[in-house]
Amino acid sequence: MNSIKKEIMKSGQGFIAALDQSGGSTPKALAGYGIPKEAYGSEEEMFDLVHEMRSRIMKSPHFSSGRILAAILFEQTMDRKVEGKLTADYLWEEKGIVPILKVDKGLAELEQGVQMMKPINNLEDTLGRAQERRIFGTKMRSVIKNANPDGIKAIVEQQFEYAKRIIAAGLVPIVEPEIDIKSQDKGESEIILKQEILKQLDLLPNGDVVMLKLSLPNEPDFYRELIEHPRILRVAALSGGYSREEAVALLESNKGMIASFSRALVEGLTASQTEDAFHETLKDSIEKIYQASIS
Repeated sequence: MNSIKKEIMKSGQGFIAALDQSGGSTPKALAGYGIPKEAYGSEEEMFDLVHEMRSRIMKSPHFSSGRILAAILFEQTMDRKVEGKLTADYLWEEKGIVPILKVDKGLAELEQGVQMMKPINNLEDTLGRAQERRIFGTKMRSVIKNANPDGIKAIVEQQFEYAKRIIAAGLVPIVEPEIDIKSQDKGESEIILKQEILKQLDLLPNGDVVMLKLSLPNEPDFYRELIEHPRILRVAALSGGYSREEAVALLESNKGMIASFSRALVEGLTASQTEDAFHETLKDSIEKIYQASIS
């Protein structure tokens, strides 16, 4: 583990940019960017277009370590280049931004009120490639739809089982058990989730750390106990379908949480914008998210 990157993630001022849309979410991301499905005829063309979008964001003068601590990448993005450099090298060497890799393979079917992760096959091989690419950490997402204690317990246990393997490989995992913001019993799910995470944290050996990426809670500062836990490096918030305005307002009322936004970050960006308009829109988005993350 790189000690400089670890210190940035532990105490740096800023937020995590989530640029990790995968195959299932890429068409929606491109549509939001103004590129409809009719504009590409194959999966390869789709991934080329989304990499162009991500590269345009990363190359912006406003996308820098002055506001952004880290960026989460899709596996294909890790293997591609930006301005002649592998993406992780470009982020770290040119921007001072810590690279993180999405390693989950998507969601399983709904069961016990939750969607667990599909098995992450060849995880050790992926982690080995990530080490070669100088990736600092990983991210894994599962989803909670209802306050089912057994389902939430299973999700957290699965996340931490993989997290231990990731730690053993020398990387820092982001554990992301997202709670659906439209859930009718979201507040009850938050109570159960926090209890289950605390149980798993207390089982980690001294010196091992994880990061958390959680839905913004109903009650301000609800995750304070997690933020202050000695085995937590950082707690980030996902936007989870909120608009940028809504997500920023909620984040401001949760001290110690930083943003890890995807849709809220790129809101308002389009392929047809002039470079000046694109950079100005991105600058405004980054500044609002940054201010909420340090409030």
